[in-house]
Amino acid sequence: MGAAKHEYLICYDIRDPKRWRKAYKVLKGYGETLQYSIFRVRLTVRDREQLRLRLEQILTEDDSLLIVGLCDRCVERITACNRPEVWTTQPDLHAIL
Repeated sequence: MGAAKHEYLICYDIRDPKRWRKAYKVLKGYGETLQYSIFRVRLTVRDREQLRLRLEQILTEDDSLLIVGLCDRCVERITACNRPEVWTTQPDLHAIL
């Protein structure tokens, strides 16, 4: 059985366009874009740390990275006014009994 996945909201502020494009491409492989610098991803703890390390190799001290863990209740309470389909919850494909 695989590790549990959790929802994360990843936001970044990258000053250099080249670094921004690199980070954007990395994040596209992990989740879906909500805005240019905001992503929604569903990751295991291991995948989250792997992603964080990949982004740290791209970013400099002038850049900012924010990874926000979202509990199931938090995800349910999010209101996406312009694009409601973005925050539909994906049911787990397995159940722990």
